[in-house]
Amino acid sequence: MLTAEPLTAPVFDAHTHLDAIARRAGVEPSDALVAEVMGEARTAGVVRAITVGDTVASSRWCVEAARAHPDVYAAVAVHPTEVSGLTDEHYAELERLAEDPRVVAVGETGLDYYWDRTTPAEQQEHFRRHIALAKRVGKALMIHDRDAHADVLRILREEGAPDQVVFHAFSGDAAMARECVAAGYVLSFPGVITFKNAPALRAAAAVVPLEQVLVETDAPFLTPHPHRGRPNAPRLLPLTVRALAAAGGHEEQVLCAALTATGARVFGLPPE
Repeated sequence: MLTAEPLTAPVFDAHTHLDAIARRAGVEPSDALVAEVMGEARTAGVVRAITVGDTVASSRWCVEAARAHPDVYAAVAVHPTEVSGLTDEHYAELERLAEDPRVVAVGETGLDYYWDRTTPAEQQEHFRRHIALAKRVGKALMIHDRDAHADVLRILREEGAPDQVVFHAFSGDAAMARECVAAGYVLSFPGVITFKNAPALRAAAAVVPLEQVLVETDAPFLTPHPHRGRPNAPRLLPLTVRALAAAGGHEEQVLCAALTATGARVFGLPPE
């Protein structure tokens, strides 16, 4: 099993996919799998996680997992590459799910111009609908932004952003980071910040105030160095936390405390 040295203070994983972790391991998502993953995470100092939906069915599963496990919270939405065929009935179900007290965000939603499974126009329409949903239910908006920075920022300006906006797996440069900071957005950094070929991302992290930073695994994806190429898991989050601390010039415990405080402010997570 891939491991990381435990953190000196507790943190939470701001974005993971517990159902995808199971499927990557060749098994069906289950309560037992969630308990195992979170038990391993806790030994590394990762005491909670937000499991994120990317389809209506995945969102439904995430809410059920969050209801069953006190250290798991949920985010619900449909990923931009999966929005074809979404109906008003689907949005009505997403809204019912989003109103659950175990749901802390509407996400992941946004734009992804890397893949061509859905058109930019289609993605933009559904991104706007997700923004409206987040505002109606009063939950944070969790954004997926791949190769679409300018359009994501433009649509947020046009629609009016919710009170809390989180850029999941932030991938912009320092200039974009400054623009997001000025708008009050929170930037969540993934394991990519540990990669040798990611100096621009470390430079971006260095300009973000502590109170606008989160950290995530996006497991089973974006596994940090030195385990890149193998399945990610919340137990590996310390590797990303330490790289983020180094990029921003922060002490590990100071960063962990700030991450916990931001989780309380943005997602309403209670004290551990």
